Amino acid sequence: MARRKLCTVQLAKRDRQEIDQLLRGGLQPVRTVLRALALRQLADGQKMCQVAANVGLSRKTVRLTAERYGKGGLERALYEGPRPGSAPLLDAQQQQHIIALACSGPPAGRARWTVRLLTEEAVKRRLVPRVGRETIRVLLQNHDLKPWREKNVVRAQLGRGVLGTPGRGTGGV
Repeated sequence: MARRKLCTVQLAKRDRQEIDQLLRGGLQPVRTVLRALALRQLADGQKMCQVAANVGLSRKTVRLTAERYGKGGLERALYEGPRPGSAPLLDAQQQQHIIALACSGPPAGRARWTVRLLTEEAVKRRLVPRVGRETIRVLLQNHDLKPWREKNVVRAQLGRGVLGTPGRGTGGV
């Protein structure tokens, strides 16, 4: 059975100073701090399995952090690159149109908007080619809009709630 070679890290003086400053500094992501601790302990000559136990990482993570440091330097070892993800389903203009639709009056025969109704209306008005209910729900949630609740959507209503009427924004005067 072949044994793996000992994983050692030689930190440059500047890199050690950056790690010490990062560990002394304020709020940092936990992954970054754990990787910095692992690199520092590896540089101090501790074995990989001992470092993994001390820091609370797997041996594989410690080994990969050391390899990334050797190949790409401190930035690559401590921080993650951007992860691929799907493109946003709605652009900013489409989002604004849907929000404006949710803040407008509901269609005739309806008391208020529902997520399903907003989805159908957005496609019908050609604001978006197609969209799912969950996308609309998340959009409304991110903007703290609840059109299915009467009190939570601001609608322009002439004659009701105008400043100067008793009990509506004037302190009852």
